[in-house]
Amino acid sequence: MKYDFDYLIVGSGFGGSVSALRLAEKGYSVGVMEMGCRWETDTLPKTSWNIRRWMWKPWVGLRGFFNIRLFRHVMVLHGNAVGGGSITYANTLLVPKDSVWRDGSWSGLEDWESVMPGHFNTAKRMLGVTENRIMGPADILLKEAAEECGRGDSFYRTQVGVFFGDEGEVQGKRYPDPYFDGQGPERNSCIGCGGCMVGCRYNAKNSLDKNYLYLAERRGAQVFEETRVINIKPLNGGEGEQGYEVTTQSSRLFGGLLRKRRWRVRGVVVSASSLGTQELLFKLRDKGSLPNISDQLGRRVRTNAESLIGVRLPGDPEMDKGIAIGSGFYLDEHTHIEATRYPRGSDAIGFLLTALARGQPGYRRIFTWLRTLLKLLLTKPLLAAPLLLPFNMARQTLIFLCMQTLEGHIDLRYQRRWYWPFSKTLQSFGPKIPTFIPQANEFAFNMARRIGGLAGSVITEVLFDIPVTAHCMGGAAMGKTAEDGVIDSRGRVFGYQNLYVCDGAMLGANLGVNPSLTITALSEHTMSHIPPKQAA
Repeated sequence: MKYDFDYLIVGSGFGGSVSALRLAEKGYSVGVMEMGCRWETDTLPKTSWNIRRWMWKPWVGLRGFFNIRLFRHVMVLHGNAVGGGSITYANTLLVPKDSVWRDGSWSGLEDWESVMPGHFNTAKRMLGVTENRIMGPADILLKEAAEECGRGDSFYRTQVGVFFGDEGEVQGKRYPDPYFDGQGPERNSCIGCGGCMVGCRYNAKNSLDKNYLYLAERRGAQVFEETRVINIKPLNGGEGEQGYEVTTQSSRLFGGLLRKRRWRVRGVVVSASSLGTQELLFKLRDKGSLPNISDQLGRRVRTNAESLIGVRLPGDPEMDKGIAIGSGFYLDEHTHIEATRYPRGSDAIGFLLTALARGQPGYRRIFTWLRTLLKLLLTKPLLAAPLLLPFNMARQTLIFLCMQTLEGHIDLRYQRRWYWPFSKTLQSFGPKIPTFIPQANEFAFNMARRIGGLAGSVITEVLFDIPVTAHCMGGAAMGKTAEDGVIDSRGRVFGYQNLYVCDGAMLGANLGVNPSLTITALSEHTMSHIPPKQAA
């Protein structure tokens, strides 16, 4: 049988890029289908106000790389681009505590605490992980606050995928490839502009298009941008033993109606992000293309129990200086807080921010919030008025990303909404996710009093009792059998051959830290078990 590729990879994020390189190294022909666009340093938007080039909503003509999806339980922030979420993520690459391997659906499937350190080391080397060297004003304030609350010993500079150059050299200096013995692209040292999450325009961020994916393309992997996978079907009605027929279409507005194509491949790696992978597998199971997908699909979706809060300050305190997430500390055993920032001028996300209010979740908290706003406007009008507007948000706001390792999850299902019976969509179910972390909120209030600012939070938490996360995980998690999970400990989809999941969907527990490094390491683990291609 003639094949177009040995392996077709759906998505080019952390799982997809790792898979592309490792399979290409083993002699396989590889095609990568990415529904987002390819970005270069000179084509990225200068600020987030350039909505058309920042936001990803192709059906209304927005072809950027940042996306927001709202569910009944949570609002998810994620990325779409060649390089996946690495284009818009905050560079933070942390190893979770060993205890996460003893929790959740993957517990006991492998001797994880012995197996994973080697893969984490490989992932760190490939992503250029190093300690943050640029302590901005926000990081200094966070360090002082950690010391004041008796947790100064837990303060750390983040481990990040950023190139800082040689000590003592001018920022922004150009260097030959510093990572891969000259096989990678030239790099520039970081200038500390805070622009990591709106795309690094200064060639210092170690996004996947500069390491894994870059090297994969040099070894022959082909990346097809603005291409969406709409069907994956085993050849000859089998379970994938003879391969798959994959149908793609353009992700451009109206483009999918005209440009469809079918590919024959030996194997498929689904790496479309946790949400994208779940949605695709649900569709394929529903239409009968992959009917054997486990009923565990969509179960135990986790969010790191996150909360976004902050403190807004008057004047120009330069909260935008530094890297996107430069430092953090542990408020207690289960809760850690990171100092986060956007670059000067990128204030569009400020529409989501409002005054932080006490009170319990539910409609009564709305009235508490309204009283808080009224009191602030009457007693501190010069401080409170800017809080209601997004302008100057980046340079004035000390943003805290709070995460917890406590267990908690929701379920996603693929069904019709009562008010729109014409098509199905992902919907969330289960117990409500906590919309705020009380001890983190108190930390923000105390910080605001200490430095003369106003504490803030995300408006969806107040008005709709819905938290925000940038770390959607699980939904096609590992398990011992199809009754426990969607894939096994080596990423293989139960019920099929040569079909893998390698992205955030495979995670089996709340990590409590940014998940990108763990996804990379687990993808290395999965790819390590695929043997090299044998000569014909």
